[in-house]
Amino acid sequence: MSPVRRCSRTACGRPAINTLTYVYADSTAVLGPLATYAEPHAYDLCDAHSERLSAPRGWEVLRLAPDPAAQGPSSDDLLALADAVREAARPPVQPLRPAPSEETGRETGRRGHLRILSSE
Repeated sequence: MSPVRRCSRTACGRPAINTLTYVYADSTAVLGPLATYAEPHAYDLCDAHSERLSAPRGWEVLRLAPDPAAQGPSSDDLLALADAVREAARPPVQPLRPAPSEETGRETGRRGHLRILSSE
């Protein structure tokens, strides 16, 4: 399966660049940038079919232009990535060992995470 989404129009194999959705309550067809995920009630259209789009009589076509600033990573995305890299490079913190309790005895040895206590 190809990772590129194709135009929803029959017999068109061109890559999709826009997504068409209908708002039936407002009698509006909305054509905007390609959606992140393919939705069952939305149609992905290529450049040619996006340009020739027409709506039924009495309907309005709303064309949303992509925001050039929104394309590509934002400064928040880059800061989050830098923080994740710093966190991954940080050495692991060694947990502090609790002091042996005086009422149960004195620690005489260790085996893994277990302590050996004397009963003096």
